[in-house]
Amino acid sequence: MSVPKSAVTETQAPAPAVEVRRSKRRKRTVSAHREGDTIVVSIPARMTKAEEREWVAQMVERVTASERRRRPSDDELLGRALDLSEQYLGGRARPESVRWVDNQRARWGSATPADRTIRISSRLRGAPAYVVDYLLLHELAHLLRGDHSKEFWALLADYPHLERARGFLEGVDASANGDLAGPSD
Repeated sequence: MSVPKSAVTETQAPAPAVEVRRSKRRKRTVSAHREGDTIVVSIPARMTKAEEREWVAQMVERVTASERRRRPSDDELLGRALDLSEQYLGGRARPESVRWVDNQRARWGSATPADRTIRISSRLRGAPAYVVDYLLLHELAHLLRGDHSKEFWALLADYPHLERARGFLEGVDASANGDLAGPSD
C-alpha cells in the first residue's frame, strides 16, 4: 500500500528497502540484518505469504529499533557527553552542543573551545558505544586542553576502554585505507 505524498510528514523516515531471502535449508528460524541501505530478512522457503508479511514487519522493526539504540541523536550525544564529563573530568568540560556531522572525512571528531561545540563524524554512527564514548571524552578533553600533551592524555587516563577504542579506530582507518600493515613506528 502506498501512502499519498500529502500524508507523509517531514519527521517520518522513509521506509527502508527490504529484501526477503527464502531458504530451503532454513526450517524454523527467521533472521534479519542490514546490507547497505537494505534490510535483508531470511525466512524458511515453506513460509506462506501472510507469515512472510508478518515476519518481515516484525524483523524490520527489530533492526530499526536496534539501529536507533546504537545511533544516538544529537541531543542524546550531548547528554552522554555531559555524563562522561561528570564521570571522568569532574564536570569541568561543559559543551554547549554536540552533534553528528557529515563533512568530517579525515577525522573522527573536533572541538571548538571558544564556543564549546563538539562535532562527531557521522562515519561513527553505529560504532560500539565504548568507541563513541571515547571520542566524546577525547573531544571533551580538548575543551580543557587544545593539544595532545601529557596533560591532555592524563585527562583520559581513567577511561577503561581507552586503548581498545583507539585500536578500533586505528583498525577502521587501516581497513579504509587498505593499509593493513599498520603504523611503521
